[in-house]
Amino acid sequence: MGLRKDNVTEAVTAVRERLCAAAEIGVVLGSGLGAFADGLDERAALPYFEIPHFAPSSVAGHAGRLVTGIVGGKQLIVQQGRHHLYEGHGFEQILLPIRVMYELGVKTLIVTNAAGGVNADFGAGDLMLITNHINLMGTNPLIGLNDDTGGPRFPDMLDAYDSGLRRLALEAAGVLGVELKQGVYLAVTGPSYETAAEVLAFRALGADAVGMSTVPEVIYSRYLGLRTLGFSVIANMAVGLSNQPLSHDEVIRTVAAQGERIAKLIRAVASRLDSP
Repeated sequence: MGLRKDNVTEAVTAVRERLCAAAEIGVVLGSGLGAFADGLDERAALPYFEIPHFAPSSVAGHAGRLVTGIVGGKQLIVQQGRHHLYEGHGFEQILLPIRVMYELGVKTLIVTNAAGGVNADFGAGDLMLITNHINLMGTNPLIGLNDDTGGPRFPDMLDAYDSGLRRLALEAAGVLGVELKQGVYLAVTGPSYETAAEVLAFRALGADAVGMSTVPEVIYSRYLGLRTLGFSVIANMAVGLSNQPLSHDEVIRTVAAQGERIAKLIRAVASRLDSP
């Protein structure tokens, strides 16, 4: 594992001194989904560039700051903008925010992303509860010497997307009247979009959506023993399932339009979680 203990300590110290001393729930917000953090009660924010060893966020739709606030009486810490392999970041930059959350006491991690629809029954703007994932990034964030203060050398991924949390999400969606599809998320490195042939291959593998994030954070969170829940916003239909050319600007517009729906869903899930 590539996380340096001194870097973790310095980052955690800065967040504790300037943002919050502890939190129960962590949230990672994907492209265009930053509005959730802006609606927290007792909100406070700290830009990444003011946190030691945090990398800046270079992608449109990612604000690049940690935000804390209250939902349902619980303290949340939110990563408003994530880091990606395609930006040239190593896993240390991608995983450091997750480790900081863990050190602050987070027990549950909620991850979100914008994804391309691979399932032909999906449409742009759909919300998908992630049931499982396929890692086609060609690498794994746990490669390297194992950190004995983190987790086991060979962590089990049987319930990577916690079945109890998924039931809770489905119940919350039903109460809110939010339609929630379910499916498998497949991760590639990007930044190029997929070819039509690749999309056909992904469908054959059992994928329902494809994106360029999330899987490293989920693998690492499970390694740390966190309960993990994931949502995708289907930003567009993957090439071969739509005649429209793909662009990141269109992704941001489509996902932002669903921001309030997914924010309500995350708030409802957080409010229903039992405190540890």
